[in-house]
Amino acid sequence: MNKEKAQKISKLFCLFFLCVSGSAYAQQPALTLESSRARLRLDGFFYETGSGRTLLPPFNAPVIRNRSWRGTTKLADGRIVSLAVTPRNGNFVIRLSAEPTEGIVKWGLTIDSRSDEYYTGLMERVVDGPQAASWAPGRKEAMDLRGQKVEMILKPTTSVYAPFYLSSRGYAIFVKGNWPGYFDFAASDPAGVKIEFEGPSFEMKAYTASHPADLVRQHALDAGPPFLPPKWMFTPWRWRDEHKQRPAYYDGTVVTGPFNSEIMEDVLMMKAYGIPNGVYWIDRPWGPGLPWGYDDFEIDNHRLPHFAEMVKWLESNGTKTVLWIAPFFQGEMAKEAHAKGYTLAGQVRPANGNNYPMVDLTNPAAKAYWQSGIAKLLKLGVAGFKLDRGEENIPETGPFKVFDGRTIRENRNAYPPMYVKAVHEIASKHRKDFVLMSRAAYTGSSSYGVFWGGDIGGTQEGLRASIIAAQRAAVMGYSNWGSDACGYNQQLLEQEVCGRWLAFSAFTPIMEVGPTRNVGFWNLPREPAYDAELIAIWRLYARLHQRLIDYSFRHAREASKTGLPIIRPLFLVDPQARQAWTNWWTYLYGRDILVSPLWEKGSRTQEVYLPSGDKWRDAWNPDRVYQGGQTITVKAELHQLPLFIRAGSGVEVGDLNVEWKESRAAAERKPDLKALDAELKLWFADH
Repeated sequence: MNKEKAQKISKLFCLFFLCVSGSAYAQQPALTLESSRARLRLDGFFYETGSGRTLLPPFNAPVIRNRSWRGTTKLADGRIVSLAVTPRNGNFVIRLSAEPTEGIVKWGLTIDSRSDEYYTGLMERVVDGPQAASWAPGRKEAMDLRGQKVEMILKPTTSVYAPFYLSSRGYAIFVKGNWPGYFDFAASDPAGVKIEFEGPSFEMKAYTASHPADLVRQHALDAGPPFLPPKWMFTPWRWRDEHKQRPAYYDGTVVTGPFNSEIMEDVLMMKAYGIPNGVYWIDRPWGPGLPWGYDDFEIDNHRLPHFAEMVKWLESNGTKTVLWIAPFFQGEMAKEAHAKGYTLAGQVRPANGNNYPMVDLTNPAAKAYWQSGIAKLLKLGVAGFKLDRGEENIPETGPFKVFDGRTIRENRNAYPPMYVKAVHEIASKHRKDFVLMSRAAYTGSSSYGVFWGGDIGGTQEGLRASIIAAQRAAVMGYSNWGSDACGYNQQLLEQEVCGRWLAFSAFTPIMEVGPTRNVGFWNLPREPAYDAELIAIWRLYARLHQRLIDYSFRHAREASKTGLPIIRPLFLVDPQARQAWTNWWTYLYGRDILVSPLWEKGSRTQEVYLPSGDKWRDAWNPDRVYQGGQTITVKAELHQLPLFIRAGSGVEVGDLNVEWKESRAAAERKPDLKALDAELKLWFADH
């Protein structure tokens, strides 16, 4: 049989049996949803059982605008399948279900796609797959997901997800529930977006709006309004990955102060330089027990001597204490959790023993037992927690069920929201102002915590990925987000990458600097070890970030009330402009500040699109004011982040050139740690 004849037979076979792949979707009459803002064609409806897929026959639905509609059909296997559409205020809720449901493992459909359509949302990663693929050298993909396939199941460690995407065509899709799913953005078929989700039934909401910002707002409120953090969250943060108790500071000065030497070194050096520090987070290990230092929520008094007093000392310096936690038991608590059945079904002990045993958060008794450990830390004055590992080593396949009866498959995406909610519950009983910063997120997480971008690569491509992640997170409803300045994996600590990253971090809600390979910019493991340039850049942008506390908090309150995020990609501001969709490296921080972070080493100029309708003042050259609606090219030395203020907004960022000169001078003077240590020792004696 020749190739041409085989292709003809295959095509006829596909049409006869209503195949569900490729162009065969078009053979099924479409369901059309229409509002004054958008028109969507849905087809290719199917369900799947262990024996294969069944394409649903036509429902003979009218064009659905303002009235609810429901159609049913009986299949050859005896099932009665229902498709229901409920319009409301230009939006549509679509539900697929069957009787009986037994044996159904997946549902799917296709939405028509146009050749120039742009899609974004779903995940903070640039691309799906291994996380390092998002910062691979030469990566061209950015905010637009067109041509990509995305599996909707949380993967470590860049793990902020939401089953929500928006289209440049005036609509957005939000899939309800926690079952894993899959999106194909015109990758397999340029004419359609394929959506497939596991589970016995399926529900999604189609939003339509004349402005993409309205799509983002509606979803953010539906998924849970973003948590409103206390003001102190918007101060600069400092941390290290691991703290050791050393006999001397970095310069050989003998430690006589009473607290952890590295924490003292960081705080004293920053204070001497004039670098504000409102949060100090202590990562694992901080407890007893080998190798993880996380036993029974107790403090290791050798590593962190006089911990409660140290928390008070930090408070006296205007600094809150944040600790690392994870959703597993260690020490004696682990033994009791095993004995009482508090652990997560289906989990196999990893070879290194890490993340084990995890708590079954659907079990009220297990959750309460784990929360009792968190309470011990809150009573010591801890003001917040870094919630790590909520998406790592979570069992996701097999016959097991969690305490509340759900399968571990359905529990997979649901775990991070339960995790942050459980900590929120116990923290609320001990203090009003707290912050819970989670690595993983899914629908429901945003109401309880804030987020950071996981173990990102510390390369120029990692910075590029973080600039994209900040904006994707905002689109998905996670308004409060930050990244590890200088990166976590591949901590090369290159001067250019770190310098650009510090500037970028100042214009994310969470500016957290670390782990810097457990050293400071004053004793780096490369030359120059004492990097006055980075110290000066850090000082410049930390002080700027500090001055914007009220501005940031005001926009955080707006996000909590309306769903409009703090970080705003240009297409949320000026969607009619083509450049607002293509100039992805530029965004607004709140309403009145526009930033355009550089990420490539050696770059000293940047193309910046200025949104139309306003004039924009160059913060580095205040006498230069530009009319919006144009792309300009600006110069940007290593310390200069292209920064523009909406004219007439009243926002002041100070004289950045003077601040830079002062920062350079401050960085050149090495602090006298002997004198600073002595002052701290006196403080301890008095308290």
